[in-house]
Amino acid sequence: MKSSSKHWDTIFSNTEDSKLGWYEKNLSQTLELLNQIPDWEKSTVFLPGAGTSVLVEELLSRGVKLVLNDISIEALNRVKGRLNDEGREIDWLCQDIAQPVQGTIPDVDIWIDRAVLHFLTDEDDIEGYFENIKSTLKAGGHAMFAEFSRTGAPKCAGLTLHRYSIEELSERLGSSFKLVSHFDYTYINPYGDPRPYIYALYKREN
Repeated sequence: MKSSSKHWDTIFSNTEDSKLGWYEKNLSQTLELLNQIPDWEKSTVFLPGAGTSVLVEELLSRGVKLVLNDISIEALNRVKGRLNDEGREIDWLCQDIAQPVQGTIPDVDIWIDRAVLHFLTDEDDIEGYFENIKSTLKAGGHAMFAEFSRTGAPKCAGLTLHRYSIEELSERLGSSFKLVSHFDYTYINPYGDPRPYIYALYKREN
């Protein structure tokens, strides 16, 4: 089954955040990579799949400007409910990130993908995703990924995944992106199951 807004709306409508299979309060891995970017707290950050992650509040507390996208309007509405007026400085998008980014958004300094890309399995969708990175992220900007590794589970949220290696990420980004840092990380989900990830940070040089 292909990832769809209906599929994700159902999940977010029927499941508490803490019961989601990817729920994680620990943001240290993401912050470890962010802290390798000079002055990152002055950046505009794009989350291509914001979900209901507490990363949103963490980034806002650091003073960044946010562009939040998710395929699920239910997820975005839940985040808006948590933020109240605090979210008024956010640019909100609700779309399939495999399709060209709609509307006018600010120039993006940092693209943070936490477990979004691996849900795209059609080659056209994967190519569309990477075209969005190249069309929205400015030169000198950074792209961060946290995806299921090649040794990770083949499915999540009832969907088949396209799992990644550093070599494939680098190849798909192309020669204008330089690998800054990467590491393996095994996330233990709320049900006690290990989920091997790769974390990677790239800099766009031109």
